[in-house]
Amino acid sequence: MRLLIVDDHQPLVASLFSYFEPRGMQLDAAPDGVVGLHLATTQAFDAVVLDWMLPRLDGPSMLQRLRERGIATPVLMLTARDQLPDKLIGFRSGADDYLTKPFDLAELEARLLALVMRSQGRVAARCLKVADLELDLATLEARRAGQMLHLFPASMRILQELMLASPAAVSRAHLEQVLWGEDPPDGDMLRSHIYELRRAVDGKHSMKLIQTLPRVGYRMCTNADNQTS
Repeated sequence: MRLLIVDDHQPLVASLFSYFEPRGMQLDAAPDGVVGLHLATTQAFDAVVLDWMLPRLDGPSMLQRLRERGIATPVLMLTARDQLPDKLIGFRSGADDYLTKPFDLAELEARLLALVMRSQGRVAARCLKVADLELDLATLEARRAGQMLHLFPASMRILQELMLASPAAVSRAHLEQVLWGEDPPDGDMLRSHIYELRRAVDGKHSMKLIQTLPRVGYRMCTNADNQTS
């Protein structure tokens, strides 16, 4: 997932980079609404996190111009303005979601994932799909080429993280945090779980979807994703 952060508060921007980049997301930042509008209209992003009070061009004005130019990228407004009239202005300007400060980073992540999945048409069925691999988020049933995959719980959690981020990378640190929190086990248990997942997902298929990125982590991608990354 590629995010654009439009905010002039550098400590907040730094905290967002620190949180999201280890999770395999790619971030760009703009310090004001004019730069944000330029980036959002000339580059492809999966979602935009937009502050209200910005130099040169405020958030609602930037967003309105973005929509007038036909850019449908999902936008989440992240602002301290928590009154209903402000929220209505945000939505009328074209915001897809609205989150007030202070906020929890995990909630921001969940909202952004929901926006991106909705924009890609994946929410209705709650099904993630990469090539011929499918994961139903409601039932946690995974299939490759129509065949059910039998996965251990840890492998299922890794699969979900890789498919949500695809084709971006997911760091080892993030996967370990997902599986064990702040108390990872001794030894390289993650490697063992990746091995089991790779055997289940890629074992008998000529197109391998799970890729190891040395010193980074893992990602799930097709051959086409790999060629264009």
